[in-house]
Amino acid sequence: MNGEPTRRSWLMERARAPWRGYLLMLMSVPAMLLASLLSSTLSLISVGVGILVVPCVVGWVRRFTGVYRTRIAEWTGHRIERPYLPPAPEEAAETGNALRLRQFQRVITDPATWRDFAWLLLDPVVALFTAGLPALMIMYGVWGWNLSAWAGAVFGELGWVDYYTFVRVDEHYADGPYRIIGTAVLGTMFIVAGFLLGPKMLDVYGRWGTSLLGPTERSRLALRVQHLTETRSEAVDASAAELRRIERDLHDGAQARLVAMGMSLGAIEHLLDRDPEKARILLAETRASSAKALAELRDLVRGIHPPVLADRGIGDAVRALALDHPLPVEVTVDLPARPEPPVESAVYFAVCEMLTNTAKHSGADRVWVELAYRDEAIRASVTDDGRGGASLEGGTGLRGIERRIGTFDGVLALSSPPGGPTVVTLEVPCSLPASPAL
Repeated sequence: MNGEPTRRSWLMERARAPWRGYLLMLMSVPAMLLASLLSSTLSLISVGVGILVVPCVVGWVRRFTGVYRTRIAEWTGHRIERPYLPPAPEEAAETGNALRLRQFQRVITDPATWRDFAWLLLDPVVALFTAGLPALMIMYGVWGWNLSAWAGAVFGELGWVDYYTFVRVDEHYADGPYRIIGTAVLGTMFIVAGFLLGPKMLDVYGRWGTSLLGPTERSRLALRVQHLTETRSEAVDASAAELRRIERDLHDGAQARLVAMGMSLGAIEHLLDRDPEKARILLAETRASSAKALAELRDLVRGIHPPVLADRGIGDAVRALALDHPLPVEVTVDLPARPEPPVESAVYFAVCEMLTNTAKHSGADRVWVELAYRDEAIRASVTDDGRGGASLEGGTGLRGIERRIGTFDGVLALSSPPGGPTVVTLEVPCSLPASPAL
């Protein structure tokens, strides 16, 4: 049973790869046109016109190479990050010619601009001998079948001379059946080789794309600085919002109850001698208010940092969440040790939010939670068998989770096709202590 899907996927991979490579090769036609256009606009820099036109053309080139990056990631498995340097903060304050000049300086000094230009120039040749080669071999094999079936005989009657690889096709073609068989066998070999080589050639092409369309060290560092600046700002905003929430909860909850208890105790003090029965009633109400205030304080503390998380670690904390969840939740934990408290807290609250979303929006019957440590990162995934259709823009709180883990360079991935299942996976880089403790 397990071998059949594997065999089917193996066949589908080899059936799709040549034609995907062929489409990548066809994309080199507009690439050559864009290379010519960019070259022409660069030549106009000396007369001043290029300063106005080059940023626009470079923008077209970047959108086009962005399509390449998407296709390479989908079809070859090689994910290529966007390599372009971010705009300088000064650009936001400039307008008119000063802005155009600064944009020109940015794109002309960005190494990614010249790497894109080199890609447009070289890719037609590289794609022909890598991604597009298997499809061309298949087409050549089909042509060999046509020669053996009818085209060779037509060539013989017309007196034409042609070669299929090393088999001569001429007026004597019909007199030699072995030539017909040889042409058919060679054609079959080309077709089989094309399908077998398809995935390998796509992988080679993906590596080529990664080497030239990926970020340089300079752009990677600049993008890293930009990312850290954004996540730091978001972390500060989130912390300020959390402090406001705690202040509001204390003011409207426990603080209000404590003030009411103080007033009640003052009234009891005056009623003890005059009306002991009414004082006894007020004491009972005050005791109930104190219990409610204590419960609210515990909930508030649990929202800041749950005691079970501090005492037992994220594995038991998530199991406790599963026990309180309205749906059946199966938890699998494979952590050799506890992560650092900030990372542990961020992952815990992210899982808590994902489980809340599942209960509110998924319509699921069961939920599966998996915590594991792989490749120097803690990974948490929540899967449900609900209706699917979730998105990062759907108001489900996933953007908040993304911002929370982004502070630790974490990433969030969502897979939720219509009809389900929905799988939300987050990954946060971290190192674990040597001594195991869960």
